[in-house]
Amino acid sequence: MKRVVVTGAGGGIGAALARRFAADGARVVVNDLNADAAAAVAGQIGGVAVTGDAASESDVRRLVATAEAELGGIDLFCSNAGVLTAGDENTPDESWQRDFGVNVMSHVHVTRALLPTWLDSGRPKRLLITVSAAGLLTLLGSASYSVTKHAALAYAEWLRATYAHRGLIVQALCPQGVRTDMLTGGAARGSGSAALLAEGALAPEAVADLVAESLTGNGFLILPHPEVADYYRLRATDPDRWLGGMNKLQRGIEEGAA
Repeated sequence: MKRVVVTGAGGGIGAALARRFAADGARVVVNDLNADAAAAVAGQIGGVAVTGDAASESDVRRLVATAEAELGGIDLFCSNAGVLTAGDENTPDESWQRDFGVNVMSHVHVTRALLPTWLDSGRPKRLLITVSAAGLLTLLGSASYSVTKHAALAYAEWLRATYAHRGLIVQALCPQGVRTDMLTGGAARGSGSAALLAEGALAPEAVADLVAESLTGNGFLILPHPEVADYYRLRATDPDRWLGGMNKLQRGIEEGAA
């Protein structure tokens, strides 16, 4: 992949992806809402920094236009930006809307901007969507994150089913715990799941390495934590048992906080 764009690349998984692709010889456009963070990562790798909000369609279109002008085209787009809000059904509407905007609509905006030139272009184009294991399972303590990540996975599935024959390769990255600000920050701690995810949490660089290996093939799901496949299988084949186990974990979180 010689021409790459990564959103949410000011830190965490996004920054690790940008660094790994640059180390492999790619030219990389680094996008983040935080201008200083984007500039810092771009400076480290000799990339191009573009500040913007992944939830804004105009910002995404500007990002794509800038990347195409700077790189001469885009071979791989990593739609990686994401947000986590701790909360239940009482999470404020504005937080639901923000989470939906970043965790779901950002991917819609990307495809609206890219697909007119990508489809039937004569050469495969690759879209990597960072979902989360929460999109396959659930995240206790964050209703909005769980719901929007399920929606993100559903959109990735729809894209793959609809456009694979027209040269679009869609892959969904679904890690469990990763040692980023999203895991260690206040929102994750507030969700009550941080301690559960911290055990077995991977470094962002380890996730980026697995992604780089996975891009040599076309497998839809990229699972840095292999056990997620077993959990996903159990959820599909025995949902009552799965949900009972999740509720047991929830009770344990509540008792530990008491």
